[in-house]
Amino acid sequence: MSSEREALKSAFLAAHGLGGARREALTGDASTRNYERLHRPGAPSLIFMDQPPALETTPCPPDATAAERAALGYNASARLAAGRIDAFIATAGYLRGLGLSAPEVVAADPASGLAVLEDLGDDLYARLIAGGAPEAPFYEAAIDLLIRLHQAPPPKVLEADGARWPLLTYDALALKTGGDMFIEWWPKYSGAPAFSEGAIQDWNALWDPIRQRGETGANVFTHRDYHAENLVWLPDRGGVARVGLLDFQDALVAHPAWDLLSLLQDARRDVDPALETAMLDRYLAARPDLDRAQFLEDYRGLAALNAARILFIFARQVAGFDRPRYRALLPRVWGTLERNLQASEFTGLRAWFDREIPKEQRR
Repeated sequence: MSSEREALKSAFLAAHGLGGARREALTGDASTRNYERLHRPGAPSLIFMDQPPALETTPCPPDATAAERAALGYNASARLAAGRIDAFIATAGYLRGLGLSAPEVVAADPASGLAVLEDLGDDLYARLIAGGAPEAPFYEAAIDLLIRLHQAPPPKVLEADGARWPLLTYDALALKTGGDMFIEWWPKYSGAPAFSEGAIQDWNALWDPIRQRGETGANVFTHRDYHAENLVWLPDRGGVARVGLLDFQDALVAHPAWDLLSLLQDARRDVDPALETAMLDRYLAARPDLDRAQFLEDYRGLAALNAARILFIFARQVAGFDRPRYRALLPRVWGTLERNLQASEFTGLRAWFDREIPKEQRR
């Protein structure tokens, strides 16, 4: 961290009466954000979020063309928020307005990429389950939250606490951008030759119907990173407010399957297939408006596409950023991809992977 950045952070805290708080660095994730816990005598702790704007490419303007998005970079093409603090503030306010537990924003300077947030605590789903807590009640509450969230028609713009952020659609280009990065990064990670032009053409043709169904079915507010390490258990609250929400600034309007597959096909922990089936049944029982067979086909296709996207992310963490711990997560994601592609409608994609990346190379 530069001394200039640290000086900016210290001045920000002092300006908001937090200069005397003890700062505890928290473990980071695969993003460019940093977090600290602020300890205050006689008062609840807070979370200090630091997202240096210069570390991210530009987010997507609402009216940008495909060519303009490509020129702006990955965040615009994938419709990621580039870590923008105003995206976090506006999204948090929207979620709280629905009675959900997103952190309150105590202080913020979006231009500098700094914010102080309510501390929802350390009882992450992943941590509690790893400690032996029964997982079904947590997942039931998370599914019930999605049911509640999907009942509200998504707005075009999110506004809260002086922040305004467009809620864009997880369109075919955004879906393509994430999946296609696998083509670039898997050879860099594995040391295999780059994929041939024919293989890339086949890849695009095989995924295109899935991406199109993802865009056509996009009609609900979507957290976009809804999994056990971003959900906090808050037992003192009631109903779906017991599920604390983190890391939602990249929210979009997407296919209702998206947050379900992020939760139930978690890249960082094993979810029992029987639990996955039970939770899908729970969701679909509350959504009689959905065609079950079509929904499950879309779910499997988008889950396979998401697995390819995550394989790219983890491969880049290892090969691009020298973070070898992500290597251990790859076998689980390969297993998820293979399981989704067992369905008869994905014979072509299964054959593509068998031809281009034999199973003994999937590690």
